[in-house]
Amino acid sequence: MVSIGAWKIAEADPERVAVIGADGAKSTFHEVASKSNQLARALKSLCLQKGDRLAMMMTNSAEMLEVTLAALQTGFYIVPINFHSTANEVAFIIRNSNSKAFFIDRDFATTEYLSAIDEAGISETLRFATKSCFGFSGLDDLRDDYSSIRPDETVAGSVMFYTSGTTGRPKGVLRALPAADGDSGAEQQVWLFNLFGIEPAEGVHLVNSPFYHSAVFNLGMAALHSGQTLILLNDWEAEKALSLIDRYKVTSTHMVTTHFHRFLLLSKETKHKYQVDSLRHVIHGAVPTPVEIKSQILDWWGPVVFEYYGSSEVGATIASPQDWLKKPGTVGRPISITELQILDDDGNQVSSGTSGWIYMKQGDSDFKYHEDPEKTAEVRKGKFVCVGDIGFVDTEGFLFLSGRDAEIIISGGVNIYPAAIEGDLLSHPAVRDAAIIGVPDEEFGEQVKGVVVLRHGFDSDERVASDLIEYCRKRHSHFSCPRTIDFVNSLPRDPTGKLYKKRIRDPYWIDVNRSI
Repeated sequence: MVSIGAWKIAEADPERVAVIGADGAKSTFHEVASKSNQLARALKSLCLQKGDRLAMMMTNSAEMLEVTLAALQTGFYIVPINFHSTANEVAFIIRNSNSKAFFIDRDFATTEYLSAIDEAGISETLRFATKSCFGFSGLDDLRDDYSSIRPDETVAGSVMFYTSGTTGRPKGVLRALPAADGDSGAEQQVWLFNLFGIEPAEGVHLVNSPFYHSAVFNLGMAALHSGQTLILLNDWEAEKALSLIDRYKVTSTHMVTTHFHRFLLLSKETKHKYQVDSLRHVIHGAVPTPVEIKSQILDWWGPVVFEYYGSSEVGATIASPQDWLKKPGTVGRPISITELQILDDDGNQVSSGTSGWIYMKQGDSDFKYHEDPEKTAEVRKGKFVCVGDIGFVDTEGFLFLSGRDAEIIISGGVNIYPAAIEGDLLSHPAVRDAAIIGVPDEEFGEQVKGVVVLRHGFDSDERVASDLIEYCRKRHSHFSCPRTIDFVNSLPRDPTGKLYKKRIRDPYWIDVNRSI
């Protein structure tokens, strides 16, 4: 009988390799499970309660997985934070999530982040780094006094992801904890792999992106609990990833369009140096992938590329390689527990082939945006939820994306919310009006662009553009700031002052839309 769940695998096959870190260090299932058991016992001793949130800002590592597994068997929510975030952004998420403890990589434990954690109200006794340092206790110090034996009673925890919105702040997607023990919770995570036809067994899963991405997290945990070895990357390079696929005979992975694009930029000689025939399931999503790019990857790797569409909030569709080859450009049909509706602006269902707002419902599953009932209500029609994407369904039920809410930008798989950047641009003495939009980018899907109206007396030249970009970067993560600035005489706004983003954005997408 095949064991499911990291802890059961540790009992049945303790020496199986669970993790190969970015530095090449190997950890067995026994080692990872044992340390997670110690941390689980330690967390219980800290007067934390079931349902408490534990914020985590860590790179892909065995320690990150140990913290995650400890939370997921102790009834806590793990809150992954993008480690490119500014100190202010980190403080906001800690406060908004009501996190009680904080875990950080030693390399990130700067005085700037320490000040943010102080501001957010995390107790000095509940701050932990991978190594002991000023302001933080070490993970070893936390766990070493506790037994590595599995706790007699486990409670399934969950993860609380922060996703984009249009108000300038990310939203915490909060679901009720599953009514299950830790092992049953692990089995529920493996179910995600089953959707792509992956059965629990030995294999190798390449982790190309940080675990703070919801799909990367969920698929990575599904792989681990299925018995696969995780190969962790932090500094991704196309040839390096190819070499790992070849060396470790990788069987599954998650990617985005940016990865595909960079693979295709490699020379023929480099591509032919490495074998990729071990790949069975290359799962991708987050950013719409141009038909030409995906066709080239399929020609190179074979029919192993599976696409999904969905969100942290609710629902999913999946397109198998065969589906996509039959209907290029589709993101698939709804999975068994997902219902899909395409609605017009008035909330009426539209006919096949007609574009409208994409609404999905995932069984009886429900969620809310933490401490934001207005935003929660805004995206709902009954139990159906729309995250701002536009598409149509053909006569056979296959979904095609035809656009998204112009307020949301997805660049290289990262969600970017422009309102806060717009607000800061408007505070610059040279700026009269400003909009932040996503424009086509062959590599990243979209790149961030500022469209600015200058005040009288300022010249629309490269010096001013550079100054505005730098002004944003001092206040926000670089990936969320504009890479380029265009100057215009005016921006369209409605009588209430709201920008007509679609009118601003559409001219940049004319050539792209014509090619679809």
